[in-house]
Amino acid sequence: MGAGFGGLAAAKALARAPVAVTVLDRTNHYLFQPLLYQVATGVLSPADIAVPTRFLLRRQRNVTVLLGDVTSIDLEKRLVSADDGRLALPFDYLIVATGARHSYFGNDDWEALAPGLKTLDDARQIRRRFLLALEEAEKVDDPEERRSLLTFVIVGGGPTGVELAGILPTLARKGFRRDFKRFDSAEVRVILLEGGPRLLPTFDEKLSRRACADLQELGVQCRTGAKVTRVTSDGVHIGDEMIRARTIFWAAGNAASPLIRMMGVETDRAGRAVVGLDLAVPGRPNVFVIGDAAAAEMSEPHVKGPQAADRRPQYVPGLAAAATQMGEHAARMIVNTLAGRPRTPFRYRDKGTMAVIGRGRAVADLRGLRLTGPVAFFTWLFVHLLYLAGFRNRLSVMVEWAYAYFTYRPGARLITGEDREAEEAWQARHGGSARQQAR
Repeated sequence: MGAGFGGLAAAKALARAPVAVTVLDRTNHYLFQPLLYQVATGVLSPADIAVPTRFLLRRQRNVTVLLGDVTSIDLEKRLVSADDGRLALPFDYLIVATGARHSYFGNDDWEALAPGLKTLDDARQIRRRFLLALEEAEKVDDPEERRSLLTFVIVGGGPTGVELAGILPTLARKGFRRDFKRFDSAEVRVILLEGGPRLLPTFDEKLSRRACADLQELGVQCRTGAKVTRVTSDGVHIGDEMIRARTIFWAAGNAASPLIRMMGVETDRAGRAVVGLDLAVPGRPNVFVIGDAAAAEMSEPHVKGPQAADRRPQYVPGLAAAATQMGEHAARMIVNTLAGRPRTPFRYRDKGTMAVIGRGRAVADLRGLRLTGPVAFFTWLFVHLLYLAGFRNRLSVMVEWAYAYFTYRPGARLITGEDREAEEAWQARHGGSARQQAR
């Protein structure tokens, strides 16, 4: 279940196993999520970072790819049902790789006002709102209204929030400088809010400080210790303070897919399934949960003595590399079981973390090697091109990046009638328009 990093890795790792593999996903494509924010800002088009799942698995004879929306999971009967029961899939082994959605910490009604960024639909939604805010600002005469339209608030100072915040001011102030005549694109304000004490909390503290300094040089207002208490159509509330902004993006927190709770297994506070060291659900050796959907404690066999009892559990991070490794491990455990071999604990191999801040600016921690500035930026470019699926995507992304780098202009800036219909449908799914919710 799921054709993201983990699900696809598991399917490929079973290529030579004596098994019949079914890959079930609610979309027909594999998505390279680390570049999703560039689709959201118009630098790349959706086709640049997505590849049809069937195409990627077309040569694997033991794989069947199905498009369907899971509606029930019965672990006792070993049955997954999709599309309201029209599709019934019995299984001997189940690998759940359904990923995560953004968490609003119990305030789900904020989603219509502050969309997050996990899917292509989310990216198109953010791109629509970003471009439409600029178009509306071109039409209004009231200075306060224009200031509100040109203020973009991003909630969450993790990699997604930092990358989104870093690219917006450069695009608006340089890429669109001559496009709009009735306002100065230098008026665009980007405010990044982080509830914790620093940005990029999973990075080294020095890299966090460098990221904050780089963002401020780009014109981003970085505010830490700023916990959002309310979101309305007119702005964001931080306690008694209100920041007036018509466009708000959400990049704070993750929550596992609701399908995990549907399984009836033990979960943590984020809704992730608690799994054993082999990534199987306790008491269900034929059910594996991987990636962002799993609360997988990292095994540290070398910790001994009193330190072992006192140490706090550390969990496998929600990164693409981790999901890929978990998918490969789950597949190996199935092969081991079929061959009568023992299972082994999952060992996460940390390949490092990276975040791009803006043009020529990035931070990277590659297993202790800390990089900043242009070196980190071009390392980031190379790594992401390397891991993109398909030669066509790599070539297309390289051309678009070169164009954007030398011209400052995003290549995918169209607002179509289809976009407006999608906007209305999206808001209808999440409880009506933003202004109706504010009332």
